[in-house]
Amino acid sequence: MRFTRLRTAILICTLPLIAGCIMPEGSLGSAASRLGLPYGHTTQDAASKSKSSQSQIIDQLQSRWSVLPPDSSYAQVAEAVLASDAQVAAAELRAAKLRSQAASKNWLPSLGSVISLTSLGDLVANLVLDQVLFDNGRAKAQRAFAAADVEMAAVTLSLDTNARVYQALNLYLQAQKGGEIAHQSDVVLAEMKKFQWIMNERVKGGVSDMSDLNILNQKLAEIEAERSRGGQNQRSALAELQAMAARPLDTIEGQTEIEIIGSEVVPLSVLEAQAAERRDIASAKIDRSNELPGLVARASGGTSDPSLEVGVKSERFFDFGTSARLRAGKAAQTVANRQVEQAKETAHRRMQAYLQDLTSAEQQLSEARALRKQAWNNFTLFRRQYEAGQRQVMDVVGVYESYARQQRRLLELKYQIAQFKLQIARDLGLLADGAKI
Repeated sequence: MRFTRLRTAILICTLPLIAGCIMPEGSLGSAASRLGLPYGHTTQDAASKSKSSQSQIIDQLQSRWSVLPPDSSYAQVAEAVLASDAQVAAAELRAAKLRSQAASKNWLPSLGSVISLTSLGDLVANLVLDQVLFDNGRAKAQRAFAAADVEMAAVTLSLDTNARVYQALNLYLQAQKGGEIAHQSDVVLAEMKKFQWIMNERVKGGVSDMSDLNILNQKLAEIEAERSRGGQNQRSALAELQAMAARPLDTIEGQTEIEIIGSEVVPLSVLEAQAAERRDIASAKIDRSNELPGLVARASGGTSDPSLEVGVKSERFFDFGTSARLRAGKAAQTVANRQVEQAKETAHRRMQAYLQDLTSAEQQLSEARALRKQAWNNFTLFRRQYEAGQRQVMDVVGVYESYARQQRRLLELKYQIAQFKLQIARDLGLLADGAKI
């Protein structure tokens, strides 16, 4: 009995050695490194090898920096909304890492037990150790799939983080814009009320017609409505932003200038397509290996006599559709490659559109400044001519309205430019530090 147990132990311990010889990496040194054993290289060499095997996609994500200046209003808003993030994508990334860690050990033997009754009614309990000798690359593809799953989760986390920061900053811009519209409306309203008082006195004296006063009253009502809309937009945006933040943001104000310098930065949508490509290719390889037979060694021992056998293992038997399924797997790899190229083209087109819109808005901003200055000069000239009795009140009102429109146009362009910059930074993943994510 003792001899039988010894033979069983020797037989079961033999399979891990077989695994080291036939593991997918093809070298015992790789097996030793997986187990943390010194095998022909120093610890420094192992660390260097581990560093070189780091995912390029994750490296690119970690190397991204935030274009938001430290301690700026943008940075404070981003910090507040990230502090209250539910981190769903981060939890998925941790789960993907655990799945990848589990898949990295799939080349090791699997140990199980078999308990059954013999025809004589005896209870037989055996330990069974299975080791895959040849699986057409299935285990390697499973490890690649798990690694690509980690990359996909990491890209998703970066996408979610940048999207959340962009959403918060967009609300912040809406609040600031609403506040500025309300302030501008107050200034215009105060000036127009002066003209209203003058016109009212002229109507009382019989110098002007009542229709001019009615037109002025209508213009004042429109300005008051615009001021009300601006204030309401400000309050709504701030309320929504506050719901996203972990602390009050009432004291934060002012716009932040950011510089977009990322011509060589790969957009996050392209990294997402690359991670999906690797995962799809690995999945196709797994499906292909399922179509082909593999070789498995099994050792068992316990209450019955120990045994060691080598056999063929197949997920399914060959049928008339096997050839087509194998070709479909190769076609799936082609589809994945083309999806990456399509993602690159789409990202490039979107980025060029943003840059063109940004350049156009900046040119319009320069023109709007010149037009505002000219409109102010015209208003000043008309006001002097009115005071000298050379102009009517409504003439001055019309020129001042032209100045107010240019002032409003200037405000619209300023926030439009800020939004374009945030959109570019979001697509490039530059609204949050990759290492901190």
